[in-house]
Amino acid sequence: MILKIDFNSGKPIYIQLKEQIIEGIALGLLKEGESLPSVRQLAEDIGINLHTVNKAYSILQEEGFLVIHKRQCVIVNSLSQKRDKTNLYDLNQKIRPVIAEAFCRGISENDFIEKCVEIYLLFKKGKTYEF
Repeated sequence: MILKIDFNSGKPIYIQLKEQIIEGIALGLLKEGESLPSVRQLAEDIGINLHTVNKAYSILQEEGFLVIHKRQCVIVNSLSQKRDKTNLYDLNQKIRPVIAEAFCRGISENDFIEKCVEIYLLFKKGKTYEF
C-alpha cells in the first residue's frame, strides 16, 4: 500500500496516516495479521518525524485497528467481528459533524445518503474512491 501525504493540507499528517491505513484495511490492501513497517522505518520512508508515525499508530492501536508488540512489531488487527454499541457510538461521534456540515451547506438528505452508499459500495468492491 502506498501512503500519500499532502504536506500542504490543513489536515495533520498523523490524521492523514491514520485515515489511509484504515482505508487500506477496508479495501483489503492491508490484511489481518499483516505486518506494517516500524515507526522508524515508515517515518524514514515518508520523510516525516517518527513521533508523527508513533501518534498515528498509537491512535490506531487504541481504536483496535493495529496491535503493537513490545519489539515494535506492528500488526493489522481484525475488526470484522467486533461490531458493538461502542463502535456505533464512536462512529456517531465522528460522522455527526460531517452530517451537520452537509446540512449547513444545503446538501439534501437524499444526496448525502446517496453519496454515503456510493462510497460504501466502493469499499465493498475493494475499490478506492476517486473525487
